[in-house]
Amino acid sequence: MPKDDPAAPLQLVASNRAAYHDFFILETHEAGLVLKGTEVKSLRAKHCRIQDAHARLDRQGNLELLNFHINPYEHGNRYNGDPTRSRRLLMHAHQIRKLAAAVATKGVTLVPLRVYFKRGRAKVELGLAKGKQEHDKRETLRTRQAEREVRRVLGTALKGRR
Repeated sequence: MPKDDPAAPLQLVASNRAAYHDFFILETHEAGLVLKGTEVKSLRAKHCRIQDAHARLDRQGNLELLNFHINPYEHGNRYNGDPTRSRRLLMHAHQIRKLAAAVATKGVTLVPLRVYFKRGRAKVELGLAKGKQEHDKRETLRTRQAEREVRRVLGTALKGRR
């Protein structure tokens, strides 16, 4: 497979399904993830926790991922790092400026949605998210249940025609 193939398969490591329940995802962005030592091996073994993680801009204008827990590699050595250290995210400067302007808006944050390997590189899909209130969560559940009911009724109606 060529290196620049846009249809390269993704090796999913972790996904944050709770983020879709707790936030409205306004847009998504892909960022590279800077890892040290045996963290790559531990990620490939899917030994990580993304649920409590979030991204922010540091003082130098770089993006960093906080509270992303990567377990120490089982067969590791002295190069096993701190499991919850902040990890730098790699994006183009114009993309970081765009995200910084969006995050400056009240109530908007960056949450990681997925961690995966793409062409051998660790990537994070970041979502620009706005928090849901409790009534928003209930409304989402109601609409999902109504759509499920419509699909069920249509499915039985279509099966009866055969």
